[in-house]
Amino acid sequence: MTEISNETGRQIGVLLNRRGQVEYVMVGTAKQIEMPDFGRARVSTDRFRGLRCVHTHLLGEKLTQDDLTDLALLRLDLMSIIQVDRSTGLPGLVYSAHLLPVAPSESLNADDADKNGSGFGSAGSVSSALKNGDGPNNTDFAFLDPAIPAHLDDDFTSLINSLEDEMARARQTARNRQTGRDRAILVGVTTGDTDEAKESMAELTELATSADVVVLDQIIQRRPQIDPKTVLGRGKLDDLLIRSMRLGADLIVFDTELSPAQVRSLSEATELKVIDRPQLILDIFAQRAQSREGKLQVELAQLKYLLPRLVMGQNSAFSRLAGGIGGRGPGETKLETDRRRVRDRISQLEKQVDSLGYQRQERRKNRVQKRLPIVSLVGYTNAGKSTLLNALTQSEVYAERKMFATLDPTSRRLRLPYEQEVIINDTVGFIRDLPDALVSAFRATLEEIADSTLLIHVVDAANARVLQQIASVDKILADLDLKQIPEIVVLNKADLVSAKALRDLERQITLDTGAESVSISAIQRESLRPLVEKAALLIGKNSIVSTQTAAAQ
Repeated sequence: MTEISNETGRQIGVLLNRRGQVEYVMVGTAKQIEMPDFGRARVSTDRFRGLRCVHTHLLGEKLTQDDLTDLALLRLDLMSIIQVDRSTGLPGLVYSAHLLPVAPSESLNADDADKNGSGFGSAGSVSSALKNGDGPNNTDFAFLDPAIPAHLDDDFTSLINSLEDEMARARQTARNRQTGRDRAILVGVTTGDTDEAKESMAELTELATSADVVVLDQIIQRRPQIDPKTVLGRGKLDDLLIRSMRLGADLIVFDTELSPAQVRSLSEATELKVIDRPQLILDIFAQRAQSREGKLQVELAQLKYLLPRLVMGQNSAFSRLAGGIGGRGPGETKLETDRRRVRDRISQLEKQVDSLGYQRQERRKNRVQKRLPIVSLVGYTNAGKSTLLNALTQSEVYAERKMFATLDPTSRRLRLPYEQEVIINDTVGFIRDLPDALVSAFRATLEEIADSTLLIHVVDAANARVLQQIASVDKILADLDLKQIPEIVVLNKADLVSAKALRDLERQITLDTGAESVSISAIQRESLRPLVEKAALLIGKNSIVSTQTAAAQ
């Protein structure tokens, strides 16, 4: 091999089976060699391919990142390179590497993730740091000591058998502890501030946990520009493939909105299900919706999101013509038929949602006629709005430490000081980058807020991203033309924050928004009195102004 490689000036390689027989011969260029395309799905997750690669290097290189990538993606038993002495054509040192089995702590972390409350286990905590470089992580591989061919004395059969036994044990441990939940790797790509990317990734982790997804790992890449085809760079995509194979992931979630072409390219490259942040949020909404109205709104949002993503695909049924009786001739493609059906269903759902919105409007008119002030709880998802409603009204509205636990608006009566009685509404939580389809579908629900006399903006004061969350909610309220309604910013979970931090936060909120603020803990009813008194005063002032305005008219 080395003599032929030296004479031709090309890399020469062979793939050997475990009996030592040559199954493939490859001829490359002076710098690289191309492996056969086996297809990743043909290999069991707890076995190697049964082939080891041996090929030459002409330029004195050791194992390259391309060699390691091929080793991992093709699940080869071993990758060996032979350095060629260009003056004699004789073999020099042989460098070899093999994949390391996934440690049990990495292979399945569903239980650990739930226990430590982080949303991901050891794999996530190891790999969640920002990664700027491309190419696979060398900690995934073991490297044998280099030696000339005559001095190679490793027992390959024993080595590969022990590796596969260890892989099988790790896989069995995973099966024994399997929860039936999707196992995902989260991916973020940024061209800007890395700290903001980390904050967004932390929020994506919360979203995934709320969707009952096991987060195995996180990968963040900073790039000068987003790759229009695969989002990630080629090297980082290889890294993602290797991690997904080693950790047994079946889902990849991107912390950005993907185009249909990007979803298709990534799905073909990884052979895994690929979704983006908006799709994850839509899935959470679908899990949470309980009322007929909520389910209709979620279905409408999902179909609006799906419509532009119905595309022709390599393995898609959409590429076939609708044949049979009545379907022959030019006809319309299956893709066109599905698009038409989706558009028809969207039209039906919009009519139903509009009808329900009209009924909701009539109910609002009745409340207005009774002249009861309306107070709406608004805020970022998981800020504690439902818990506050329960504390104020002694209700038992569903509340849980999950994002978007509340989808269906709930109204309760509340008696304030000075013999005031109000209607208090619990509303769906907001989040930054809320899909436009969701905002559109839930517009009828969000219109409930428009008739409010007062907004109580509930904030999780213990959240590290509290100011960004306030800004996100303010932006959505401004987009809905609701910023003219008087507002109290409620710093919830004050029992988890120091007094100095609360004072600084209150001062910052006054500077940023001009709104009044009050600190509470929704689980400590005695802390709610300042909030109730401040709300009563603001509603009283607003009622006087409204009466004077009506009299003047």
